[in-house]
Amino acid sequence: MRALLVVNPNATTTTPGGRDVITQALGSELKLDVLETTCRGHAARAAAEATVDGFDVVVVHGGDGTVNEVVNGMMDAAGAEHASPWGRPAVAVVPGGSANVFARALGGPRDPVEATATILDALRAQRDVVVGLGRVDPAPSPRPRPAGEAGGRWFTFNAGLGWDAEVVAAVEEARAAGLEATPLRYAGTAVKHYVDQRRRPRSMTVEIPGAAPVPDVRLAFVTTTHTWTYLGSRAVRTNPGTSVRSGLGLFGMRDLGAGTIASTLRRMLAPGGDPRGRNVLRQDAVASVTVRCAEPVALQVDGDLLGRHREVRFRAVRDALRVVV
Repeated sequence: MRALLVVNPNATTTTPGGRDVITQALGSELKLDVLETTCRGHAARAAAEATVDGFDVVVVHGGDGTVNEVVNGMMDAAGAEHASPWGRPAVAVVPGGSANVFARALGGPRDPVEATATILDALRAQRDVVVGLGRVDPAPSPRPRPAGEAGGRWFTFNAGLGWDAEVVAAVEEARAAGLEATPLRYAGTAVKHYVDQRRRPRSMTVEIPGAAPVPDVRLAFVTTTHTWTYLGSRAVRTNPGTSVRSGLGLFGMRDLGAGTIASTLRRMLAPGGDPRGRNVLRQDAVASVTVRCAEPVALQVDGDLLGRHREVRFRAVRDALRVVV
């Protein structure tokens, strides 16, 4: 079985010793090629080449951003656009980031060595599952896109407009300055940008098929899983009725007052989190969502900033990707 191991050596929780153990374990049973990424886009290019070359599985050791790159490279590889999940390599994830939302949503171990053993067991048993993905497509712009402002992209667990995307942008800047992306840093950054959102609230209109448009939405998340993210060991759930096989979950808020935020966050963090309320907009399984913004608003996809946009369409793509679990 031909396998490509894509390693992000800069991911938050990867170590040289851990990478060696994982490489040796996989190499003992697979015909293994190893790639350490050196820049943004490197993982996507490698995954696209592996797809064209007929590899059986791509193993990702890194955070959610690296997983996202690999998935986009595979899905957009030449000749793979209309292929079935069995016409592309399967994906396996060895967690190496700070949150590892996609891997944890699939029930995989958090420990990298345990995850590697689970992957090898699954490959021996030919055990995999087919999951859905999300696709985000910003509306075409009449002007050239600025550097860093991407077009369409696949996402594995969530995308968001507004507050959370601003937090992602700020944490990315901190990481570029050599600071670690810890849960505490995310929390502190979220508080800082909450104050900014209160001073300058974003205005968005959310549209889903078969329903009237909802105006004056202040933030919007779209997920493929019930969990939006994790704070350490605790899941932050926005859409408990959404899964990687059900379509998209939509979560929005029409008010960012302290009372609304506190009560909603408490419900999101509760066991089985089920946030509701008169200022909460939620649908747990929809085929598509369109968000129109009064001014360009920051967009994040799987924790990666995709510039600022006035209109974005999200759609569910069922049975898109084979995952080794």
